[in-house]
Amino acid sequence: MRIADVTTYVLKLSGEQAYLGRMEDGSELSSNSGYLVREPWRSLYSGRYETMLVKITADDGTTGWGEALAPVGPEVSAAVIDTMLAGWLRGRTLNGARPLWFGLRDLMRERGHLGGHQADALAAVDIALWDLHGKLTGLSVAQLLGGAVRTTIPAYISGLARSTDDERAALAADWARRGATTVKLALGKGIDTDLATYDAVAAAAPSLDIAVDAHWAYRISEAIELGQELDRRKSLFFEAPLAPEDIAGHHELTTRIVTPVAVGEALRHRFEFAEWFERRALRLAQPDVARTGITEAMAIAEVASAAHVPVAFHHSVGLGIALAAGIHVSAVSQDTPFFEYQPDTIPVAQSILRTPLTAGPTGFELPTGPGLGIDIDASHITALAKEN
Repeated sequence: MRIADVTTYVLKLSGEQAYLGRMEDGSELSSNSGYLVREPWRSLYSGRYETMLVKITADDGTTGWGEALAPVGPEVSAAVIDTMLAGWLRGRTLNGARPLWFGLRDLMRERGHLGGHQADALAAVDIALWDLHGKLTGLSVAQLLGGAVRTTIPAYISGLARSTDDERAALAADWARRGATTVKLALGKGIDTDLATYDAVAAAAPSLDIAVDAHWAYRISEAIELGQELDRRKSLFFEAPLAPEDIAGHHELTTRIVTPVAVGEALRHRFEFAEWFERRALRLAQPDVARTGITEAMAIAEVASAAHVPVAFHHSVGLGIALAAGIHVSAVSQDTPFFEYQPDTIPVAQSILRTPLTAGPTGFELPTGPGLGIDIDASHITALAKEN
C-alpha cells in the first residue's frame, strides 16, 4: 500500500463565543476582529476557532486525518505541508507511521526546523499517518501504541470564560453540581486580581481542585509571590508562570514553591522537553499532541517518565481530530492524571464529526474504532474550507 495523495484544509469556524470569552475590557472578540492581543497577555488570538486539517489517502482510497494546533495563521502550516511534505510523502510505502515520521522529521532538521510552524505541520501529518495505519490494520491508535492504561480519561474544566469573578464563581459552582472535580483559571492579570478570582471560585465551589494558568505573564519575583500564595491555598498546579524560554527562571520557581509548575504547550519535541526535565524546571508536563504529533508525544511521555514527571496533555482550540489524538495518547500514557476539557471548544470540535466523542466535565471516553476511532464528515470539512 502506498500514499496516493495529501490534502490540506484551512478552517476558521465561529462558536457561541470566542475562545476564553470576552476581552479584558468586556468587549467581544468577534469573527470580524482579525488577530488581536488579549491584554495583559502577549499572544495573538482570533475571534474564530482556527485550525489546519490534513487528509492522507492511500492508493486503495482509505483516508487518515490529522490536525495541527494553529489558533492563528493556519495557512502557514498548510503551506509547509503543501510545499515541502506532501511531495515527499506521495508514492511512499505505508509501513506504519514511525518510519515515515523519521524521514519527515529529517527533511528540515539540520536547518533548525524541528519547532514552530514546521513542527505543527509535521504533527498533523503524523496524526494522519497513525489514523491511516489504524484503519488499514483494523486497530485503534491506542492498540497500535501498545494498549490503553485507562479507557476513561479524567478531565479538568479549563478557563471559566466569564467577565467578572461573580460570574466565574457561579459557573464554577454549576460545573461542580454537574460532577466536575477540577477547574483551571485563565489568569495572569496581576497578583491581587488573580488571587481575588481564585478565592471567589474557591468560596463558591469548595469541592473543586483549582489550578492557575498565568499565560506566561509574570517576572520571577512576581511568580514566586503568587506561587507562595497558591501554596497556602493548596492549588493543583501553576501553569505557564514565566516567559516560555526562561528555563532558569522556571527552575528557580520550582525550588521556591510547592505547587507544581506546569509547562509544555509551547514545546514541540523530546529534545526541548529533555532540557526542562534535566534542569528540574517543571513538575507537570503539558505537551499538545496537535503540536508534537503522536510519535513525538509518546517519546515525550517516556522522557517525562524517566524524569518522574507526570504528563497532562494540553488542548485548547483544536477540533475533533486533535481532541481524539489527545485522548488516545492520554489513554496509553502511564502517569497522566487528567486531560484538558475546553467547554467552548468542544461543541465546535464535535461539529466536524458525524458521531460525537463522549466528552463531559468528568472526563473523556476512549474511542474504540480503527485509527482515531472517529467518523469524519469529509464533505462538511470541504465545504467549510471553501468559506475561508
